Amino acid sequence: MTDELLFLSHAETLDLLSPAEAMAVCEDVYRMHAEGTVSWTDPPAFRLDDDRFHHHWHVKGALLSEIPISGVRLYAYYEDAERSTVGTLDATRYIVLSDPVTSVALAIVEEHWTYAIRSTAAAVLACKWMANPDPRVLGLVGVGTMGTTALQCLAELYDFEEIRCTSRSPVTREAFAEKWSAALGVPVTPVDSIEAVVRGADIAVGGTTSKEIVSRAEWLKPGATFVSLARREMDPAGWPAMDKIVIDDFDINMLTPEFRKTIADGLFSREAMHGEISDLVAGKARGRESPDERNLIHTVGLVSQDIGVAHYVYRKALDIGAGLRLPLPHAVGRV
Repeated sequence: MTDELLFLSHAETLDLLSPAEAMAVCEDVYRMHAEGTVSWTDPPAFRLDDDRFHHHWHVKGALLSEIPISGVRLYAYYEDAERSTVGTLDATRYIVLSDPVTSVALAIVEEHWTYAIRSTAAAVLACKWMANPDPRVLGLVGVGTMGTTALQCLAELYDFEEIRCTSRSPVTREAFAEKWSAALGVPVTPVDSIEAVVRGADIAVGGTTSKEIVSRAEWLKPGATFVSLARREMDPAGWPAMDKIVIDDFDINMLTPEFRKTIADGLFSREAMHGEISDLVAGKARGRESPDERNLIHTVGLVSQDIGVAHYVYRKALDIGAGLRLPLPHAVGRV
């Protein structure tokens, strides 16, 4: 039994988790899901949404019995019609880890980086099964946190010849293009329309904060794969036209109003789903079977992967002596 709780700051997590490591952990947690060793809180999410302040609190938890580790994810953000802090450093984001055998607290992890990279790693890794094996053109719709981490993950998997990007602000997309052209040694071209990004792309990623429909299925060329990071990045009206659709978890997706509406409108169903990503990882579902397939990967994020990633970071921090150690009450011995 540990006598200390480890606190890991955002700055420390940046050095403890790479995009490749995040994808590996997320893939392993998908395997755990396929093997039935993951437990959720009941209900899976607790929320406090207050329109007066545009304030949103979310609390989620999971237990990974194979490790074993349990944890709770707590986050709060501001969101109105003009601004969202979901992916910014001024949001509240923490994961609390405990040992399920003893229930003793192990760590508090600031999850700005682990959340950001997990969100895209868990979706992008499905491209290993769903995308054509040698994609040349990448399209990024949105160049904020999700667009950036999606690019970091995809650059681990593929050598692109061309990258296109767009965002609401010309300034941000031009700065993004300049930065990543230099970093990757690949031309990154800022364009002023979403359609220009998606048309002709081998892989396109929708990673905006918009609540509206962003991309359309008719823009996808034969053989393209679209990665939708929640909400309506891909127009639900186009989902029936996709050859294969995989999602992270059907029941967790059903907690979101956009997905429920897609189901209620008859545009998608559990039966129409090719499989969950855990099925791909476990070999229970086939991936791409034709070079001309147009495939959709849609994720909303699983707290089980947040807990898995936080545990990985915690163990790595212990190994190198990182973090702030705080005495636990049972070790201090004062009532």
